[in-house]
Amino acid sequence: MEPGVFAVVMLAALLHASWNALAKARGSVDAVAIAMGSGLLVLPVLPFVGLPAAASWPALGASAAIHVLYFRLVVAVYREGALSVAYPLMRGLPPLAVALATGLILGESPTALGWVAMLAVAAGVLLLAGEGFASRAANANALMLVAANVGVIIFYTTVDGLGVRASGAAPAYVCWLFVLSALALLPFGGIAALRAARAQPGVLALGAACTVGAYGLALWAMSQAPIALVAALREMSVVFAAIIGLLFLGERFGALRWAAVALTAAGMIGIRYA
Repeated sequence: MEPGVFAVVMLAALLHASWNALAKARGSVDAVAIAMGSGLLVLPVLPFVGLPAAASWPALGASAAIHVLYFRLVVAVYREGALSVAYPLMRGLPPLAVALATGLILGESPTALGWVAMLAVAAGVLLLAGEGFASRAANANALMLVAANVGVIIFYTTVDGLGVRASGAAPAYVCWLFVLSALALLPFGGIAALRAARAQPGVLALGAACTVGAYGLALWAMSQAPIALVAALREMSVVFAAIIGLLFLGERFGALRWAAVALTAAGMIGIRYA
């Protein structure tokens, strides 16, 4: 992976962990409000980015619909479980499935080093959640919700990876995706979430900016590098989320999690050179 693309995905990972931490923080705005704010944030940009290529419109529609379920599941998950447990599971499991899907659809198979690196990342993020299981930081309801969202993440990552390539213009695809997702959320608690977030406009704006930056940068990277490697590298966000949980949310961080961070970092280095 080119150094510039690698750096962009790492920034996307940090931004993604940041908005999830905002959604999890007690008394903060939830994920649905952040998604609505993201749509409002990019709305003024639409006249300047134009329309993506017509070939990407089916992907746009499908992704906007599935993102409704994604954001609502994120809200539900964070009501039930700790960020440092739920987040690694949601982000660590999908990349391998995405690699298999894009390999079948595009014939885009990672190298042997790429597969080993992705396996290291997946093992690291699952190990990162392991200590949380031991401390009972996630209950059965949280795990069922996480499992559902893993399927959702696999679907939209694959669809958007294909869609952004067909769009001919990553910025246009990204902006329209956020606006359409916000519109789709309107009848599913979107207005109520925005009203609840009015007391914290700064947090809402920051969460929206992180969300747009995180996914926008990741989708751009998917147009420049293999989708599977970008999806796996983006899961460095799990390490960032664990550190945020430690520093700002009062969550535990023991020896097992430090080992998981080391394993995940080794996988990231492997992806860089795959």
